[in-house]
Amino acid sequence: MATLVLIGSLALLTLGAEALVRGASALALRMGVSPLFVGLTIVGFGTSSPELAASVTATSQGQLGISVGNVIGSNIFNVGVILGITALVSPIVLGVAAIRRDLAIMLAASVLPFAGAALGYEIPRWLGGVMVLGLVAFLWSAYVAARKAGRADRAAIEAELRVSLDIPSAPATPRLLDRAWFCALLIAAGLAALIFGSSLFVSAAVDIARSLGLSELVIGLTIVAAGTSMPELVTSVVAAVRKSPDIAVGNIVGSNIFNLLGILGISSLIHPQRVAPQALAIDLPIMLLFALALGPLLASGGRISRREGGALFAAYIAYVVVLLSLVPGWFATVS
Repeated sequence: MATLVLIGSLALLTLGAEALVRGASALALRMGVSPLFVGLTIVGFGTSSPELAASVTATSQGQLGISVGNVIGSNIFNVGVILGITALVSPIVLGVAAIRRDLAIMLAASVLPFAGAALGYEIPRWLGGVMVLGLVAFLWSAYVAARKAGRADRAAIEAELRVSLDIPSAPATPRLLDRAWFCALLIAAGLAALIFGSSLFVSAAVDIARSLGLSELVIGLTIVAAGTSMPELVTSVVAAVRKSPDIAVGNIVGSNIFNLLGILGISSLIHPQRVAPQALAIDLPIMLLFALALGPLLASGGRISRREGGALFAAYIAYVVVLLSLVPGWFATVS
């Protein structure tokens, strides 16, 4: 029963994120907001809304291992699986300089959770506040960059955004996404689905973890992280199939920044987040290594080849195998 609830709530989270992203993006474009700003913020952050809903719900229910594990695991999954699979579908060639700047911000944000080591294995409320302020500063810098972007960059991002969201630039006939009231309805419905679905999802994940003898941290790093990252996976793969794979990089970088500064920051403001010794010794360093791996890949002409995408995906599989091998009796249980 818990498995069926998990699958059903995951579908609800995915549909909620899809409605939220489509409604917010279409409404923003209709109101004249820069497509570059929409692409770097609404799309990347909107697809992270399941992670936010799941972590906030887990925090409110006292499941802090799931909350922290969700953020760490999602960032690892985003780079290893989503970018890996996207590059396998279509090699990624990056042409927007703003993404490289945001990559540096993502790397800096990836270091912040290590502060938990010096703070008694805990991310206190004041550090959560610093993270949220960092997110606000990032949003402002993205807005300034959007205003300063050249006409060619703005046109390229707008075209890619419309392709990935299936929003035509000049529809022959009126569409519902062109109507403000329908966009607002999509946003409201998406938020409602996220709130309800996240409650069911976290409860089902905890039940499964207990039945398999997994810790909250491990279930957050694996099932919850992979499940809540489905919107990013769908968005990125669809963009790759439609020959716009480079939007996946902006999507993932923006999502990872939001996961660290926004989700972990907001969760820490609600309740100080416990950082398990395992997370500090293994999972956080692995997350940082995956983030660092993007530097050389993007520096080499701003390209992620199929071979490099396969290497990222293989590295993620190896990480999960090692992670599950640390669970006492796990292989004996599942064999």
